[in-house]
Amino acid sequence: MFFEPPPAREELTSPPRPALPAWSAPPGTELGAATTADRVLARGPNVAVALSTIRAFSTGCLLNVEVVLRQGDLSPEVFWDLQMSLYPFARIRSSGDRLPDRLLRFGVRYPGGAKATTIEANGHILPGQGPPAGPLLSWLPVGGAMRGGHDLAGNSMALWLWPLPPAEPFEFAVEWPLGGIGLTFTELDGATVVSAARRSAPYWP
Repeated sequence: MFFEPPPAREELTSPPRPALPAWSAPPGTELGAATTADRVLARGPNVAVALSTIRAFSTGCLLNVEVVLRQGDLSPEVFWDLQMSLYPFARIRSSGDRLPDRLLRFGVRYPGGAKATTIEANGHILPGQGPPAGPLLSWLPVGGAMRGGHDLAGNSMALWLWPLPPAEPFEFAVEWPLGGIGLTFTELDGATVVSAARRSAPYWP
């Protein structure tokens, strides 16, 4: 026989992986319940940022964002650089008291003044850490989505907001200087999100 099974050996057992803390990701045993947003949050000559849906869970919610680019009068090099700046997961160093223009950033602000942004240090969850103080807004890696046409590009992103927002209007912020997007606030309805969270069903009863 050409392909022979390997010799038997003792199976190595690995310790069970600890469950992800509630503030770092949606609960793995829940389906979540979606509420449609379908809102363009901000747009510039070559960039549009939209919020498509909010998927609510018992512990928090996913804000599903789409960023669409068009080349227009941009050179191929500048358009490519804009596309590469859509991947915000690498650490980007700031110079002095100013964030780099290429850094795409999002945030939420509640009526009482509490806020959370994607650039805060507590967005980096370390093993053994306790729950962060106040709300947390963090990136979740998701697959990108291409747009039709050689002069269009886009990416779908998911932001995990923990815990659920208060059941009242709150602000969702976006800013991306490189993309021509100034600081823009959009009001979202926290009551709708909280109501959707009550419909989040478990995968298994």
